[in-house]
Amino acid sequence: MEWYLAYLLLGAFVGFFAGLLGIGGGLVLVPVLSFLFEAQHLGGAQDLHLALGTSMAAILYTAASSAYTHHSHGAVNMHIVRGMTPGLLFGTLLGALFASSVPQFYLSVFFALFVYFTAMQMLLVFMPKAARQLPGRAGLTLVGSGIGAISSLVSIGGGTLSVPFMLWHNIPFKQAIGTSAALGFPIALGGTIGYVATGLVLHTLPAGTLGFVYLPALFMIVFGSAFTTPLGAKATHRLPLEPLRRGFAILLFVLATRMLLKSIM
Repeated sequence: MEWYLAYLLLGAFVGFFAGLLGIGGGLVLVPVLSFLFEAQHLGGAQDLHLALGTSMAAILYTAASSAYTHHSHGAVNMHIVRGMTPGLLFGTLLGALFASSVPQFYLSVFFALFVYFTAMQMLLVFMPKAARQLPGRAGLTLVGSGIGAISSLVSIGGGTLSVPFMLWHNIPFKQAIGTSAALGFPIALGGTIGYVATGLVLHTLPAGTLGFVYLPALFMIVFGSAFTTPLGAKATHRLPLEPLRRGFAILLFVLATRMLLKSIM
């Protein structure tokens, strides 16, 4: 039962920040889940792949819930969502298929370095200046493919990539966050399909898995986030975001360092 409680609390924490910052939560879910799976002796050499797949599946709910709340505040740009969705689905599916063939060590290092980059971006409050207009449909699809591929490799909702892209293209900040939350759903959908499909061919995964998705953890994370994701999305329009963003960035530094040390020692 203590493991179920850990998954529940993890879901509640990640759900709040998913709604607040327009992220899918994978930057926290993946390292914490990999630590929990290792402590349970669950997946062995597949701990990280299980964490990536489970995190991606959990983002399906957090992204949908967060997007709905942001949409009710008029903060989702549907033109961008429609333009990027085909590319996001293709990119995340391709990225998940590729990730399944990468050894755990290299995935860990890549993930940790990406988290360092994201945390530094948050701490420095890097906000690209609006410099151009949005590209056409083909351009949005191409950008979506790139964002989707990277997002599935590190199992995130894409907010750390899509928000700067939208700010650069004259999208207001709060609308960029809301739209990023909506883009997290096709990212999670394509990535989940990829991680399930590649994991199904393995016969060494533990009971309770669907491909690389560990169902008990998924259900508890979703249950925990069900109550906090709408709260986080509403708080975006009421709370000062920068102190919370910096605190979240420090947490990411700690998790990435722990993950990197574990992979090289």
